[in-house]
Amino acid sequence: MSIIKQVSLLSAGCQPWYRDVCDCSRDCSFAYSSTLATYIYKLDDQYRRFKLDSVICEHRKTISAIAWNPHDSNLIASSSADHTIIVYNVAQQKVEAKLEDTKGVPCCIGWCPFSPDTLAFIQDRGPLFLWKYSLQGDSNTGVQPCKDCAGFNSAVTVFRYHHKSFGKIAFGHTDGSISICVQGIKSQKHILYPDERKDGSSSAEQDHQNPVHNLLWDPLSSDYLLVANFKHGLRLVDTQALTVIMTFTLPSIAARISTLAWMSSGPGMFITGDMNVGILRVWTVARSSPLHSLKLKKTGFHSLIAFESDQLSQACSSAKVNSKKTDYISSTSEVCTKQATAAGVTYTPPTGHALCAFSDGGVGLYDLGKQKWVFLRDQGHIETIFDCKFKPDNSDLLATASFDGTIKVWDVNTMEAVHTSSGNEGIIYHLSWAPADLNCIAAATARSGCFIWDIGKGKIIKRFLEHGKSSVYCIAWNQKESQRIASAGGDNSCVVRLVDGTVIAKLKHPAAVFGCDWSEHNKDMLATSCDDKIVRVFYMLANSEHALKVFSGHTAKVFSVRWSPLKDGIICSGSDDMTVRVWDYTQEACVQVLRGHTGPVRGLLWNPELPHLLISGSWDFSIRIWDTRDGSCLGEVKDHAADVYGLTCHPARPMIMASASRDSTVRIWSLCPLVSSLEISILAGKPLRELIASSDAPLSADSMPLLHGTRSKALLLQRGNDNDSKQKLLQRFSQFFTAPGGATNLWNLVDVIRGKAMADMPESYSKGILHIKHLIDSKTSTANQLEMVNVARFGAGGIGTPSREERFHEAANIYLQVGNLQRYCEMMVALGEWEKALAVAPGVSMPYWESLARRRSEQLVSEESDDAVAFLVAIGDVTAIVDYYTSRSKLNEAVLFAAAASAGAIKRTAFSATQTDGFDSPSNPELLQMSIDALAECYFLDGSPILAACCHLAVNDIQKALCKLLRGNELELAVSVGTVLGGADQLVAVAVDYLSQRCEKLLKWNIGVSLLKNFSHTEQALVRLCCRCAASAAELDDLYAHAGLPSLDECLQQAKALRESPADVHDCVKYYLLSTSPEVGLEIGVAFIKAAMSDSDWTVDAILEMVQLLSYVRTQILQKHKLRDEVLAISAYAGALVAVRRKYYPVVSTLLHCCGHILKRMESSCLPLAANAVSAEVDAWKAHSTVTRTSSQVATKEQEQVYRAFIGRAGLDRGPVEAGPDQVSGSNLPSYSEVHLSYFTAARIQGPVFFLEDGFSAISLSDALMWAKVNAFSPLASAEHLNPF
Repeated sequence: MSIIKQVSLLSAGCQPWYRDVCDCSRDCSFAYSSTLATYIYKLDDQYRRFKLDSVICEHRKTISAIAWNPHDSNLIASSSADHTIIVYNVAQQKVEAKLEDTKGVPCCIGWCPFSPDTLAFIQDRGPLFLWKYSLQGDSNTGVQPCKDCAGFNSAVTVFRYHHKSFGKIAFGHTDGSISICVQGIKSQKHILYPDERKDGSSSAEQDHQNPVHNLLWDPLSSDYLLVANFKHGLRLVDTQALTVIMTFTLPSIAARISTLAWMSSGPGMFITGDMNVGILRVWTVARSSPLHSLKLKKTGFHSLIAFESDQLSQACSSAKVNSKKTDYISSTSEVCTKQATAAGVTYTPPTGHALCAFSDGGVGLYDLGKQKWVFLRDQGHIETIFDCKFKPDNSDLLATASFDGTIKVWDVNTMEAVHTSSGNEGIIYHLSWAPADLNCIAAATARSGCFIWDIGKGKIIKRFLEHGKSSVYCIAWNQKESQRIASAGGDNSCVVRLVDGTVIAKLKHPAAVFGCDWSEHNKDMLATSCDDKIVRVFYMLANSEHALKVFSGHTAKVFSVRWSPLKDGIICSGSDDMTVRVWDYTQEACVQVLRGHTGPVRGLLWNPELPHLLISGSWDFSIRIWDTRDGSCLGEVKDHAADVYGLTCHPARPMIMASASRDSTVRIWSLCPLVSSLEISILAGKPLRELIASSDAPLSADSMPLLHGTRSKALLLQRGNDNDSKQKLLQRFSQFFTAPGGATNLWNLVDVIRGKAMADMPESYSKGILHIKHLIDSKTSTANQLEMVNVARFGAGGIGTPSREERFHEAANIYLQVGNLQRYCEMMVALGEWEKALAVAPGVSMPYWESLARRRSEQLVSEESDDAVAFLVAIGDVTAIVDYYTSRSKLNEAVLFAAAASAGAIKRTAFSATQTDGFDSPSNPELLQMSIDALAECYFLDGSPILAACCHLAVNDIQKALCKLLRGNELELAVSVGTVLGGADQLVAVAVDYLSQRCEKLLKWNIGVSLLKNFSHTEQALVRLCCRCAASAAELDDLYAHAGLPSLDECLQQAKALRESPADVHDCVKYYLLSTSPEVGLEIGVAFIKAAMSDSDWTVDAILEMVQLLSYVRTQILQKHKLRDEVLAISAYAGALVAVRRKYYPVVSTLLHCCGHILKRMESSCLPLAANAVSAEVDAWKAHSTVTRTSSQVATKEQEQVYRAFIGRAGLDRGPVEAGPDQVSGSNLPSYSEVHLSYFTAARIQGPVFFLEDGFSAISLSDALMWAKVNAFSPLASAEHLNPF
């Protein structure tokens, strides 16, 4: 397993540079492009939500257009400013075809509707090229210019194929005109200018001032074309008659149409998106003004795609259709569409969805019929992220600086932006947080000097221009002296100033200065990196512009420089010569050169707890982990799709780091696998002083890593002050090692279960999953706050904050969710939505409904509305009805109502307490449990087992919470939480067992034994660990003594004594395996299993304990033994049976295949297993399994019999862990590293990968864990143990 694993991803927003950068497929998928990457989202049918499926990054420059193949939903094409076009297979995660050197930047691409393998593209003034990508050969094979689509006088902005007429294409131009080209027919070029020019000529004054933003063919016509221009709005034109049929009028002169889309669900209906504000308008061709307008966002539209799919509509619908026959249809029934009104015109909103991209990078999928977001990715950088930094005093906040001119501050628990700078700063290269609790960020820009952004005030409070017009590449706020800020610029200087702008020093260099960094050990020491290949150290108290120390050795410019936070005088530098150098200031020498990158080094980061650990990021897309003691590279990841720039470490969780890249993403990583032995040692009860080093401790390359940082030493000091020390120790170190987000929420819930009051909980608790006893009160409090806010013209927070109506709606929804129906009704009344209030009021009580109906009638009477009468009749207030009509001189009506009342037709309503609705009470514990289980499973399948565990802890279900952690391989967390809360010893023992296998993998045998001895129910695990240890006899005797087991010789003597007693066969095999004669134990164990399997009614329970014992044998012994294949075949078959009852369905057929393969290679065997019988079981399983069965596959009668017999042998699972497949953390995160195909299924692996012993066969980590839990031996049948823990 890799020493670095990805735990979360902050994806980019949609770029605003080019037009066609988002698209939809036929199979409920959509895509959008940032500058360098294309993000693919697919619909999760089970939970009816869109999830990030993959990130495509094959271009080296800005993507200019994307287009999904309408004939094949697996293929998507993209073009780029690097003059290339690729066709990418999303399912197989590979490039299907690539066209290089397009002779320009394609501004638009499109699939030919009548040729599935032909892609059209155009740049500038043409011609249009047709590329038949299936013709693989030379780079230009299959590319032909279209002669009928050439010779334009103005550059093309967009083109669209006609959906019915073969070869008919419409082009939009920068001069505002359109061209219609039909293959084989004379083209009509530059017609229908928006200012009604008839000459078709282009002028310099007109060109580029009123370009065509978008155009689309009418889906119901062969000649009509909808055209949107920048200035002159929207037109429907007849391309045959060359006339404008309709010019559509916008409500304001300032309004501009940015994009448009036809809605096939409503004939003649289309939608548009405004350029300046996120207003979506609904139109019809029969009307010049919009039917309806919806403000979806504050920022303008960039692109809009109609996304109409029956599958999507069904999946995204949350309505449940009652099978009971009814005699009425309500206004909210699925068959009755809600009506809306605009300017006195009633219309039916179009069904379907709109994929919306906005100018600020936001992307969303909007349900037009229900008028709500199905998916919304509200904010994200749209360009290269050059830097990222955690906030020193609040490590839940991460700041990012981007090429797009903004700084964003993210909450790493939710990965949502909580603050965004105003922008318009050009390129921001670097940032630095102010020390302590100062809520400010200093930033360095390409053209605007440096500035300080006050986050609380939301504005720039200081700007520094000492570097003139030169770029400023780096800025460093002195963390020891908060008044000092240093900056490095292209003007060949490093400027040191006070926060008030007073310049202390301007340190001249012979070339551009790219980096600067303050020492954490001496507030007056400053290091710089320069274009002249030199690293310099300045001492500020020397009052000299000359460097105190100069370090040379790099052969190209030095970009980054960093002081070690743990070792005084140690500096590292990254250079364009593709190396990282480590310098010792005290020795004035380079002490280590780190080689391995294949591109310039940009990002550098020292780990704040392990002084020898250095991380680097490069233009080769990789992040490397280095051990500076011997210069070795401990690990490398290439999940980023472009250059890696910024690297930062979490202040409170030193094993967590973040990286920023030119692919516009931020990724969060965990280095915990690197220090797994440390965490296990803490769980094993090892004294902390043996794990936390003193400041002068030597750094040995072959010793176990020790913690050296301030954070770990602070935990050591807290250890002595705790009354409940063991529990607090486990909790604090668990938080120390684990990633933010779910782990924080988990420990908050642990505190609640242990009795901590809501008032004592941190603020972050209210933002996560709440304990059930706090949920109602917290939501009610939130609603009260929303209700009580005094909103001014633009809201309490000024322009951009939620309006009064928005706050009231949010409050009402919360009241509804917590079951406070009366407050919900009152909020609806305050909003004027009486119909909703009256519809829900009977749920409070009938007297309340009557009072509400009376209030409504009184209001309507005051408004002189006849609608009041209906409510008065409903409550039986005949006197009010008569008064109403009499006062309006409608005496006939008054008499009529009075007569009806006399006849008893109008009666006053009465509330009957005996009426019931047939539904269970909302407080029903079973209903609550079902809801919690469903939510937990949703999180778990999404690759978030910690959040799944939080759901169960919210209702005090410790058992299920630990099960989710075990199934997600969060073993240390499971042990810590289980130990702190208690009551789950068996589950803790399972987690400890798996952790001991990790010790086996790390060759930390004594730590493994100490861990197992520290917990109960671990006797078998101790035997397994000792059996597998390969060491000298003396070392084994010491290990056995530590484990409380007899010596080697004593084990042999006990085994021989037990051999004569059939009742103790398991103990006999155990002691033989522990002895110097494990081969004898193999023979006895296999004979026992054969005898048990000879019974026609045998089940896996009869052999499972012995199979597990035989798996304890060392690989070297088994590989040389004559019974090797028999042991492997038995283990695989028994593993398949156990996998069935544990619901490890993804590995069942593979285990059977493995067994069959081994049986076939055996020359002779006395096993009661046959290869053909196992093959029949494979076929029977596949015919029944939902994982592998095709829609047309039906099981035969023979397969039914085989399947029932096979399932019968599996029996029922009696283990403590809940049944269900494993799903590790991060299994939903896409990466850009080399695509690995599963050895089991040949499909691409999503999430963490586990490599088998041959070094190249790979399976997913989740599959590896399930396999290892039921079969200890490798799928390659090599007799190697599989250890993915």
